[in-house]
Amino acid sequence: MIARRVTVLGSTGSVGTSTLDLMARAEDAGTGRFEVQALVAGSNVALLAEQARRWRPKIAVTADPTKLATLREALIGTNVQAAAGETAVVEAASRPTDWVMAAIVGAAGLRSAWAAARTGAVLALANKESLVSCGPALIGAVRAAGGRLIPVDSEHSAIFQVFPAEAPEQVAKLILTASGGPFRRATTAQMAAVTPEQAVAHPNWSMGAKISVDSATMANKGLETIEAAYLFDTPAEKIGVVVHPESIIHSLVEYVDGSTLAQLGPPDMRTPIACALAWPDRLTWPAPKLDLAALGRLTFEAPDETRFPALRLAREALQAGGSAPTVFNAANEIAARAFLDRRLGFLNIAAVVAETLDRAARAGICADLNDACDVALAIDAEARRIAENVVGGLADAA
Repeated sequence: MIARRVTVLGSTGSVGTSTLDLMARAEDAGTGRFEVQALVAGSNVALLAEQARRWRPKIAVTADPTKLATLREALIGTNVQAAAGETAVVEAASRPTDWVMAAIVGAAGLRSAWAAARTGAVLALANKESLVSCGPALIGAVRAAGGRLIPVDSEHSAIFQVFPAEAPEQVAKLILTASGGPFRRATTAQMAAVTPEQAVAHPNWSMGAKISVDSATMANKGLETIEAAYLFDTPAEKIGVVVHPESIIHSLVEYVDGSTLAQLGPPDMRTPIACALAWPDRLTWPAPKLDLAALGRLTFEAPDETRFPALRLAREALQAGGSAPTVFNAANEIAARAFLDRRLGFLNIAAVVAETLDRAARAGICADLNDACDVALAIDAEARRIAENVVGGLADAA
């Protein structure tokens, strides 16, 4: 039986709710027992309170200070402490525990992930922006505290499961798979008219709005390329991407002897979460089973970096080094949000990222060392300011 003290950062999001669902299923099956230390969410206090009543954590935190009174009222009679605001989020992430799910979306999750990294717990990282913004420092903090970082993105979890950690010199290449998103076959003209509703309708995965937009632009695969470089200490030229529409093979590791190992499974985020939750064991739960005969065939194609330039921009940021990946991430967040708010066209998301990277490089921002949380956040803030100016300029020109 798997027994863990658990903290969930981003408990009301898609990864957070999947984590708690998996824990409940494991407890019902008698294969897991979990003591929840803290639950942290954004502004969905109704769901947070429901989760807190089920799991009875020591503390439940909303990032929105205006929702504190509502949360307190909802938790009357539970003995669960209620708190709110960024300081409370970081304090909750700093509490002693065995395992932390870091699933707060965007750079907003960086401080809490950094705090969790310093506890010595296993850090199950679903917040890709933390790695992209200050990956080497974050990984170093986890190791210094005696903890372990386990990726929860399906692609990096797949690599983690077949990567020879004790003999990395045996690896020739890492291959990330991409579904291709909802516009894999769309023309440039068709993508110019894409709406937010169309962009968030992912063909295979159930994800939040921002992550779905990243999949539609393939920025997510760019972010994942940067993550993979940091997680597995692999240079950009040894990381490839292949479009695999069925989303059954989640990533591959090519060895120097010509062998290629892959991790397969139906597209369900609970599988990589289970891997991280039970590591180094395996958690028995009613997982969806893979039926290759029913699938019939698996298909692959090269990504089109002309129609989806975000992938190329991310690779160039990784190769540029310094804090260029931080700038890439910040600009992409601003552009994706502007698109969701209908202030920016779909094709202009990548244009904003490219122009922000260019302006940041000319200003010397990308030359700064990306070596600590506070440094990364300062660069992130400046990159966001630049990106907002770029968005505004495009809107004025429209």
